[in-house]
Amino acid sequence: MTPLRFYIARVMRNEALLASLSIPQDELLSALNGKSVALVGNARSLANGRQGPQIDAHDLVVRINLAPMPSAESHGRRTGWLGLATRLPKAKRTRIAPSRILWMSHKRKRLDRQSAHSPGFYLHPLPDYEALKSRLEAPPTTGAMLIELLLRSELSRLDLYGFDFFASKSLSGGRSAGQVPHDFNSEAAWVGELLKSDPRLTLHPSG
Repeated sequence: MTPLRFYIARVMRNEALLASLSIPQDELLSALNGKSVALVGNARSLANGRQGPQIDAHDLVVRINLAPMPSAESHGRRTGWLGLATRLPKAKRTRIAPSRILWMSHKRKRLDRQSAHSPGFYLHPLPDYEALKSRLEAPPTTGAMLIELLLRSELSRLDLYGFDFFASKSLSGGRSAGQVPHDFNSEAAWVGELLKSDPRLTLHPSG
């Protein structure tokens, strides 16, 4: 797709045209069959622990947005997929070096052309976003959307690291829970239900 056509599609919110850049969801999920997956959140508390080697031992490591990794000891080194809902500056793209980008945000105007044309690019469908928003009664975080998406697959296990539902805030910024549009209590309760119903899911305490 030419740059002009891409930017027009983005501005005009031409969902069909933007979706044509994405691999199908079932193709994305089939790549996870039988695999162990680590989903690494951006809670500050994760930096206090030593779970990095454990994270890197998974078949696939999925990180979120700007994916801060203050040390290999706490966060590991590997990044396979990057779930994105914000613009990714060149320097951070180079540092993270994801093999696949998943655009999870419903805000299509933030989607950059480099990400949209990257190998294996995935665009999360708007109805999926809206369904989870309705379930949580608040806009879902990127992490929540990734949990819901990954568990649709036939992965063998999904381990969550760096998820404390904003108890320690985020390594990516200094905002408080009241300054972001998410309901972390609702997300914590939802994850709690998933932990009871899906034996593949494990939440690892941070710190």
